[in-house]
Amino acid sequence: MDRKKELKQQYKEIPIKAGVYQIKNNKNQKIFINSSRNFKTLNGEKFMLESGTHINKALQQEWNKFGKEAFTFDVLEVLKKKDDPYFNEKEALAELVSKWLDQLQPYEEQGYNVRKAR
Repeated sequence: MDRKKELKQQYKEIPIKAGVYQIKNNKNQKIFINSSRNFKTLNGEKFMLESGTHINKALQQEWNKFGKEAFTFDVLEVLKKKDDPYFNEKEALAELVSKWLDQLQPYEEQGYNVRKAR
């Protein structure tokens, strides 16, 4: 029992990392770009896809079609947090996502993201 408590404590002490990740369909090379304030929660993305409740319907359909073996989850960039009291993590993540969306263009045939009207 002590070992279980020790492992839980170690898990809690792992620093929380935020950043941008992609979910890639290795069958057709389509990607989905998103951000997370805590990469530990990526298992929640997998759970939503496995339970058929992911918010991105096109990604969900292809997950159902090809199966989880066809997809990989990759961290694209870890957010460098600043000690500045005015540092806004949410805004910084939005900027990182925008950078990766511009770079990878995961729209239409190339991905699952939807272009936002500017």
